Amino acid sequence: MAVSRRVFVASAAVLAATAGQTVPATAAPEDPRPRIPVGPDDTPQDLVRKASQVRPTARQIAWQRLERTAFLHFGVNTFTGLEWGTGDEDPDVFQPAGLDTDQWARALRDGGFELAILTVKHHDGFVLHPSRYTGHTVASSSWRDGRGDVLRDFADSMRRHGLKVGVYISPADENQYLHGVYANGSARADRTMPTLVDGDDRTPPRSYTLPATDYGAHMLNQLYEVLTEYGPVDEVWFDGAQGHIPPDKVEKYDWDSWYTLVRSLAPDAVVAVTGPDVRWVGNEGGLAREDEWSVVPVQEKDYGRTDYALSYDAPDMGSRDALAAALPVADYLQWWPAECDVSIRDGWFYHADQKPKSVGQLTDIYFRSVGRNSVLLLNIPPDTDGLLPAADVTRLREFRERIDRELPEDLAHGARTSASPGRVTVDLGREREVDRVRLAEDIRYGQQVESFVVEAYRDGGWTEVARAGVVGASRILLLPGPVPARRWRVRVTGARGAVRIAEFGLYRSRV
Repeated sequence: MAVSRRVFVASAAVLAATAGQTVPATAAPEDPRPRIPVGPDDTPQDLVRKASQVRPTARQIAWQRLERTAFLHFGVNTFTGLEWGTGDEDPDVFQPAGLDTDQWARALRDGGFELAILTVKHHDGFVLHPSRYTGHTVASSSWRDGRGDVLRDFADSMRRHGLKVGVYISPADENQYLHGVYANGSARADRTMPTLVDGDDRTPPRSYTLPATDYGAHMLNQLYEVLTEYGPVDEVWFDGAQGHIPPDKVEKYDWDSWYTLVRSLAPDAVVAVTGPDVRWVGNEGGLAREDEWSVVPVQEKDYGRTDYALSYDAPDMGSRDALAAALPVADYLQWWPAECDVSIRDGWFYHADQKPKSVGQLTDIYFRSVGRNSVLLLNIPPDTDGLLPAADVTRLREFRERIDRELPEDLAHGARTSASPGRVTVDLGREREVDRVRLAEDIRYGQQVESFVVEAYRDGGWTEVARAGVVGASRILLLPGPVPARRWRVRVTGARGAVRIAEFGLYRSRV
């Protein structure tokens, strides 16, 4: 089971850290403002004020609560040994004779995951469902006599075992390039979706007319299939990859039209990572920055694509200095939280000679992603039989068990708690050893904390045991050793606006 999260709200007030004001705990959240425009006339004070006013949408809040999500890279690359396919593969190479998506779902559920994303289409263009718009699909394989549908099996299994469903549809498409559709230089024009084909028995309740190139329309039609025929989808994952094609052959993606269709057909789904809801953390090691801001400066490019105003791998994405440094190119301050992707093996697709990461490595990644205001996206690639390898399944269970031992029961649960401007104090009733501290802001009201200290009352006075910068949706501190104390407090030392602490958890690890 996933680690339980305790919600703390003081009985009379929540923690206010700037002007010393108190804020009623029952105050309703403001209407979400996920992005606020900025311009050259904004002062540093204006930027901080605007950043404090940015609020996440309901879909972003739900996504950040997931903490751990799973990736499943599966396709022709699984059988060819490549990481990036060529688009001219023989579909018959795809032969997962023992495909068991229920096994996937059980392993992920038992590993503490709540959402899984399937590579419905990778850069090679091979599609894991029988699409009407390409022959490079499972329907062109002799597997299951051409009647196989991995996406159907996947979606049904995930929901049957209580997991949410995500889909990855690569914008790049080597197969469509070979067929003269991808990067063919076609102009954007109004295209009506879905485009019915010969023998098409669909009667769409409504159609959508959106600007797109030839390939943009191809993507829209595939998105329409995936988002209307396989049940609710909670995450649509795009990257920004271009195909391995000549440099003068570039497909400028129709992001605005793709986003519009996703919002219309899957309104609860976050759009990541080339999308307005979730950003890539900037590396494939699963590691967030020490201080990871959810409010960051962005610019809008390429038909509505949300892009970084600073470099994607900048060491600082959202501090006061970063906001000021980005101003010359930034269009907005946006709620754009980080997703930390990493594979359990060295590759993203299955390779028989690779082994899963150790429990210690995965635990370190957890604390440096989930523990730093990010969501961990862990890839577990199915093998050529269509199963998650036994070693990986075992490792997922060991990983969950390790996190459960790192963060067992919250010692502060049910303890006497009080709040005053700038601090929250917890009385455990008796002296208890603590070596893990977990904090969270009520992000419905934005991300406000810039710095804080955690203190224990020892030898007649308050003693600092840890200090750090941002909090956000999740901040976990590992103390150097167990600290015995009865009374504990968090004291905010810097903030952008009124701070609402949603969680102040105290733990004694069992490792």
